[in-house]
Amino acid sequence: MVKYFSNSTDIRSTWDHVVSAFWQRYPNPFSTHVLTEDVVYREVTADHRLLSRRLLTKTNRLPRWAERFFPSGMSRSVYIIEDSIVDPVTRSLTTYTWNLNHTTLMSVEERCVFQESGEQPASTQLKREAWISSSVYGFSRPIQEFGLARFKSNQVKAMKGLEYALSNLHGMYTAAAVKGEKCKGKVEKGLLGPRPTS
Repeated sequence: MVKYFSNSTDIRSTWDHVVSAFWQRYPNPFSTHVLTEDVVYREVTADHRLLSRRLLTKTNRLPRWAERFFPSGMSRSVYIIEDSIVDPVTRSLTTYTWNLNHTTLMSVEERCVFQESGEQPASTQLKREAWISSSVYGFSRPIQEFGLARFKSNQVKAMKGLEYALSNLHGMYTAAAVKGEKCKGKVEKGLLGPRPTS
């Protein structure tokens, strides 16, 4: 038995901005459980798709009733692989994530598709799916229920983290645009650029 989760969200930002923010979403105040992120592989294919693999380390706080399944010396960190495909032709970003350790206790697989919206301008649609399973005999159902509840909570935080990265990104764009306008005005007034020769 596997618990399945699915939802769709409209992000009010262009696909280009969402993809840029995706790579800059850590660290953020909503994802303090994400400890590290490392790129272990990256390639641009002949058809211009960007393939990436990242290793993420996250904390793994458990409820008290689940502590009995963990040996006292076992790591409380979870190591997660994130594979992603950026396709500039279809204007989509697809990610696949799964945990590498503690898979007997709980396995969580997630698939996200960020797709440029064809209906709303300057908008991106996100479809998120997750599959949660456990192999602990006699306790798989409550563990899966706990995993589903935690996943729902974490995906809300993940969206807030992405929005945080987007706001920072928009702030950078706005600052750059303002700086560009100021420079443009100075050039028109002769304050910047090469000095006139005498």
